[in-house]
Parts: sequence; structure tokens; C-alpha cells
Amino acid sequence: MTTFAQGMNPETAELFARYVVPNYTRFPIALECGEGSYVWDDQGRRYLDFFPGWGCNLLGHCPPRVVAAIQDQAATLIHVPNTWHTEAQGRWAQLLSERSFGGKAFFCNSGAEANEGAIKLARLHATDGRYKVITFRGGFHGRTYGATSATAQPKYHEGIGPLLPGFSYAPYGDLEAVRKLIDRETCAIMIEPVQGEGGIRIPPDGFLQGLRELANEHKVLLIFDEVQSGCGRTGKWFAYQHAGVTPDIMTLAKSLCGGVAGAALLTTAEIATSLRPGMHAATFGGNPLAARAGIATIETIDNEGLLERAAQLGERFRQRLVPLVEELPNVAELRVCGLMIGLELTMDGSPIVGKCLERGLLINCTQQTVIRLLPAMTLADEQVDEGCEILAGVLRESAG
Repeated sequence: MTTFAQGMNPETAELFARYVVPNYTRFPIALECGEGSYVWDDQGRRYLDFFPGWGCNLLGHCPPRVVAAIQDQAATLIHVPNTWHTEAQGRWAQLLSERSFGGKAFFCNSGAEANEGAIKLARLHATDGRYKVITFRGGFHGRTYGATSATAQPKYHEGIGPLLPGFSYAPYGDLEAVRKLIDRETCAIMIEPVQGEGGIRIPPDGFLQGLRELANEHKVLLIFDEVQSGCGRTGKWFAYQHAGVTPDIMTLAKSLCGGVAGAALLTTAEIATSLRPGMHAATFGGNPLAARAGIATIETIDNEGLLERAAQLGERFRQRLVPLVEELPNVAELRVCGLMIGLELTMDGSPIVGKCLERGLLINCTQQTVIRLLPAMTLADEQVDEGCEILAGVLRESAG
């Protein structure tokens, strides 16, 4: 693999410096193209990508069936308002319904939008005025005001208050704490079945089942945010299926459309009627391009047996990374759920990301100490081995 050397086209750097809001910390690289689990920069360097598209490219970069669907649709109809029907949007909704818990879909453009819709739907459905939502510490639900208010991480609240009222936060995995927070004004419990940005936190046995029981007991809705865990990433279509617990509302985005912007809210037919005309909308939601990409994504996963492949790849990562926990003092714990992989360190993980980048491997660090991998389910075995070897080498050097 080509070794990374810092540098990019200075004209591109100048364009960003002059015209782009600097709200992202960007690597000094300009990416130009991608195929599968590889990307190339404008200097011709190749990188193995274990974090493609921030988790959006679950099929890898430019998956052929998705590319073909987009190209075909772009020549026919790019966008129409949702005051009209399109066959693709209806078909997309059907495919998602059949692979989940039935019911109906509302389409939008991002995970934050889907979660905003879920919060609004929960309040609309509670016709007695209940409005409070319980969420969980370490969770992440998006950057808009409702989604940020639902995100129980103080660092995202700094300097932007007041937040949307009505949210209370429980420790992840603590059923008794949730029970104490439920009151007569509570309308919903909202949780990631596997926390993503929170560090690949997997719920303790029985926790999701306990939330379902609490929701039933108190007649509140159970919302699963599967923006990161959904669409096959965990080895099942949706993470809730591992626990055998069915939510009332589920939100999806990221890998839903194989890298194209698209999101969805799924809910039961009964609850869906509460999102009545005029109360919520998304101008570009379910547009023909996103719908065709979403259909092609589902067809690719089905036709290529990628649910099973995701589970197999997760186990291969586990086998390669478990020895590091036993060997290295700077590696504390490994958490794996299909292709959601978190390696907890005893040190700041940012330098590890930088050193892997220098050696041609793209990874992520979240919560300062967790190396997060969200690789594609089309990854080859030898690519797993190659990337894990780079990561292991960097961790060994950092351990001194």
C-alpha cells in the first residue's frame, strides 16, 4: 500500500480556506474517487477505508447496482414534490416494511430529520398532552435542535441553549433509572439499540426487552434510532432483531441508500395516522434518486448474501483484534456487533488515527478513546487482515 505523505492540490486548499465554513476538522487530503473499500486522493495515493462515508457507505464506494440505478433515474426524473406519487417511493417503502415490523414509512434526508420526525410523531400521537422523551447518556441523535436536545452529551449543548424542553437522560443500560424518570407527561423512550458515536456501546442482556415492557406498562412509545446500526450493518436487517424486541418507531439513514442522502422513519399503521397532512414534511424526502438508490441497496444486500457476510466479517475482525486486548496495555476492550466495531483504548485515540492515515488506513476515533470502525460489508478477507495489521502495528508502537 502506498505510504501517505501530507499534501494536496493547493488550489483546492485555497478554495476551502476562502469559501467554506470551517466547522469541520479536515485532513489535508482531497479525495477524488473510490471503489469498494479503497479511495484515491488527488495525488494518486490509495487508502484502505475502514470508515467509508462516516458509516454511510455500507456497500463500499460506488456500489455498481446503486450507481446504475442513479444513472438510470437521473435521465428520467430527478425530483418531484410529495404531492405526487412515484412507483419507486412506494416500492422502497414496501421493501423496508417487509424486512422490519411492517407498517409504513415517512421519507426524509438525514438521520437528524428522521429523529425530528420521530419526536414530533411521539408528541402528536400522545393526544392527552404528554410530551416528555427519555433518552440515554452517551447517545447521539443528530445536530438539529430537537435531535441535539435528545442527545445526552453536554459537549453538544455548549453555547446553544436554551434547548428544546422535555428531555430527560438515563444511564445506558439502567432500567431502574428509566423507571424513575417515567411520569404522567412522558410520551416516549428513545434509544440507539447499539450506541454508535457513543463508542459502540452494546446494551446489556435484557435491557431492550425491559424497555419494551416499561413502554407497554406506561403506554409510551418505544423509538429505536437505527441511523447507524440499521440496514444490515449488524448482520441482521436491523439491530433490534438481535434482541427480539419490536419498536413502535424506528429511524434510518446513513447506509440506507448506499451512500446517497436519504432517511426514513418507520412506524406501525396505527401510529402513522398521527402524522397527519400538514403536520410534517420533507421537500426532498423520498425523491426518485434516493428511492432508486435505496431499492438498489436492498437488492444488493439480498442478492449477494451480505447480511451473512457482515456477520462473518465481524467475527474476522474480532479474531484479529481480540489478541490486542490481551497483548497491549493501551488497549482495554473490544466491542463488536457485526460491522460496528469499537476498540477502547487507555489513551487518546487521535494520534492513532493520524498514524494509520500515514500508512494508508482510514479509521475514526470517537469519545476520545474509542477507535471506531464501520467498514463495508463488501470487504474482502485479505483487506480485513491488511487493515488490522496496520492498526495493530500502530498500537504496538504507541504502547512503547
